[in-house]
Amino acid sequence: MEMIALIGQAASHGDAVAIRQGQTEFTYRQLLKRSALVASAILGERKDLQESRVAYLVPGGFDYVTAQWGIWRSGGVAVPLSLSATEPELEYAITDSDSQIVLTTRTLRDKIAPLRERLGFKLHFVEDIAESDPNPLPVIGPDRRAMILYTSGTTNKPKGVVSTHATLQAQIEALIQAWHWQQDDSIPLFLPLHHIHGIVNVLSCALWSGATVDSFSHFEADVILERVTDQRYSVFMAVPTIYVKLIQTLHAMSEKNRKRAVQGFAQMRLMVSGSAALPASVHQQWTALTGQALLERYGMTEIGMALSNPYEGERRPGAVGQPLPNVELQLKGDAGEIIVKEGTAGEIQVRGPSVFLEYWQNPKATSESFDDGWFRTGDIAVLESGYYRIMGRQSVDIIKSGGYKLSALEIESVLLDHELIEQCAVVGMADDTWGESVAVACVLTQQAELNLQQLKDWCRDCMSPYKIPKRLLIVDGLPRNAMGKIQKPAVSKLFDQTNDH
Repeated sequence: MEMIALIGQAASHGDAVAIRQGQTEFTYRQLLKRSALVASAILGERKDLQESRVAYLVPGGFDYVTAQWGIWRSGGVAVPLSLSATEPELEYAITDSDSQIVLTTRTLRDKIAPLRERLGFKLHFVEDIAESDPNPLPVIGPDRRAMILYTSGTTNKPKGVVSTHATLQAQIEALIQAWHWQQDDSIPLFLPLHHIHGIVNVLSCALWSGATVDSFSHFEADVILERVTDQRYSVFMAVPTIYVKLIQTLHAMSEKNRKRAVQGFAQMRLMVSGSAALPASVHQQWTALTGQALLERYGMTEIGMALSNPYEGERRPGAVGQPLPNVELQLKGDAGEIIVKEGTAGEIQVRGPSVFLEYWQNPKATSESFDDGWFRTGDIAVLESGYYRIMGRQSVDIIKSGGYKLSALEIESVLLDHELIEQCAVVGMADDTWGESVAVACVLTQQAELNLQQLKDWCRDCMSPYKIPKRLLIVDGLPRNAMGKIQKPAVSKLFDQTNDH
């Protein structure tokens, strides 16, 4: 008998619709049957994979879930690969995890074939797994390793974050309880499925609950808005950039169509923003437009979700709320003291059943990431009136100036409210007087002009809650990447080469 809690939950939902893919619907019963066949194909003559790693490069939808569940049901460790990854990135994940089996689809054959020839792993195409009677499947205990997600840090190559089945169960159950997941929920899924946001917060929570997941290969604004207008969804989860895009799209609609779409959003019981800081201005714009107060939360690959604004109660713009069920959290100061009073910044440290097991084959990094049993997130936060507010990464987002800890993310968020600023980046620069001073690089809207004094004057009015930057660098026309964002190396180079601030 299998012991994977998510699979057991799915079995209780029978013929309810689990996955909707275009016009095709798949039931929970079909997921269970097909994933058992995938598990049998992976096992071959073996009885149990015994935590062998199995990588999979599969688009979101029915095939993705059956691949993931099939790996788990065979006793393997699932290693999801990014559909947008380059060949070297795919090779790194496959070789670092020592995956000897890879699952993919025939449509992605050309992306994976060169690696198969070079690395020699066994390749399965999910479409080719024949319908038959599945073999007996192994018993999978909760303490077994279940998944490796690769997370990129500020230095070195990505580390493989290892979660057990018990870890994933704890993460899912915390969100089920906190966000009131229900069997009659329906949610669109357009997030990447090699990240915890898409895998756990959306897909796993929905399938645990018996809800329906409407699967998309990417964010298809027109189709999704059409279904929102038809009131197809009760839950919606996205990243801040998606909400910005939706605000722009809604404003561009005719009044009649906008009203219908807004009604579709307004009737949802829950809308969540995560994976990046949500500017308070976007939070406020969305509420003014739809009546929905976005629920912002905080988490990371190693710990799942740790903090959340409440399902019922105030959802405070700019804050990430309070610890989720069964999550212990503390703030630790630079001198090693545990911070107990509000208003003092410290590193977030987390303990509990949702914390990951280890970094794959990296005991040194694992050991250095824990402090007497507490996971060191590297993120700095402050507690204000009972709610935590994230200030940024300890290594790159916190600027220490004149004895104060300044949040680069907060300054960026405020600057983006300026009507002439399209993109900006804030960094700390060495300063003999202040220790570090604040430098800002801005990309202006087309044909706009903004001089240093004008920006300083604007900052004095708008940044009063924060420490006013002592020095500001205005740079127009910075190189951008394909997503329209400032290229960080270009920003760093400009700062390095600029002496007159």
